[in-house]
Formats: sequence, structure tokens, C-alpha cells
Amino acid sequence: MGQITVEKNVGGIEGLCVITPAVHGDNRGYFMETYSQRDMEEAGINIVFVQDNQSCSTKGVLRGLHFQKQFPQTKLVRVIKGSVYDVAVDLRTGSATYGKWYGVELTEENKKQFLIPKGFAHGFLVLSDVAEFCYKCDDFYHPNDEGGMAWNDPEIGIDWAGVGVKGEYNGTASAEGYTLEDGTKLNLSDKDQKWLGFKDTFKF
Repeated sequence: MGQITVEKNVGGIEGLCVITPAVHGDNRGYFMETYSQRDMEEAGINIVFVQDNQSCSTKGVLRGLHFQKQFPQTKLVRVIKGSVYDVAVDLRTGSATYGKWYGVELTEENKKQFLIPKGFAHGFLVLSDVAEFCYKCDDFYHPNDEGGMAWNDPEIGIDWAGVGVKGEYNGTASAEGYTLEDGTKLNLSDKDQKWLGFKDTFKF
């Protein structure tokens, strides 16, 4: 492959990939290809992306866990400023890893990208003072199609403590009582604090 290294099926979850671009640097700075359809196809990844999105968030902001209900999207996510802990949860019916999660730190320094196929819930926590987050999607945004589930549901068991989150689960997705190691309070939208847990969301 020309300009990327692809680690496939990370965490033992089929389809999840961590992609690291080749960075060409000298005393002037650096250059890299942030996306090449040719390199992706050579790696066996055949996706047509149709929309690019970008967000900016401050330290302690947690967005997620989100998924699309009727129009699922494959996402290719990266950070261009700061750092985040990015998480995907397998929601594919019949998958051998249904309900399993994997997380990766994406930073402006490591320049890693995280490929999340259709059928996953996704979320991220901002670890730096500010983070600018970019992602490609293979389907357009569809209003009112977003679903979600509790970011801290023990049934899923995401290890947020591993990236410095302190606090105890109180039975809801509320951010109350949760902080980062430096005391920064977690900051979630009202909607993200009302999602239900895994079992209640999918009614086993």
C-alpha cells in the first residue's frame, strides 16, 4: 500500500480498522495524504464516501453513543487538533462480537484514523483543551434518524476510567458526578444523558 498502514479487525471485531497515514516531514513541517481511494481499495476497503463533517469540542465533552436507525453510515474519523478517545460498539445482529466495544485514542500527533462500518454505535470523549474532529460518511445525514444508548452502561462496559474518567454509575446516562483526572466535569448534551442502556434500547 502506498501511503497508509491498515490494522484490520482491531479488538477482534470484524470490519473495524485503524489506519495510519505515511507522514513526510522535514524542518519545514510535514505533508500527508489524508485520504486516497486507491490506497483504500488496495487495502481491500471499497467504500464511496459522500459527506465530510467537522466538529469542535472542549475538554470533557462526550458525544455519544450514537447510531443511525434506518440509514446506517460507515464513518472514517480522525482528529486534526487535540485528542479524543474514540469508541465503537458492535450492534450488528448476528455478529459474533455483538455488544463488544473497542476504543482508540486519536490525536493530532498520531494522525490515526478509525474506520467504523455500518451497524456500530459511536462516541468520543475530548481529552485535550479543544479538539477538532473530522469524519467522512458513506451516506448523507437523515434528520430524525439518530438513535443512541447510554455511554456508561455497565452492560457494555466501556473502560472510560482507562482514559482518566472518574465517577460511579448511578443507573442513568447522566454526567453528574463524573470528571476527568484534573477535575474537569464531563459535558454531555441533554439528549445524550437520557439514552437508555443496551438491553433496554434493543429489548432483548
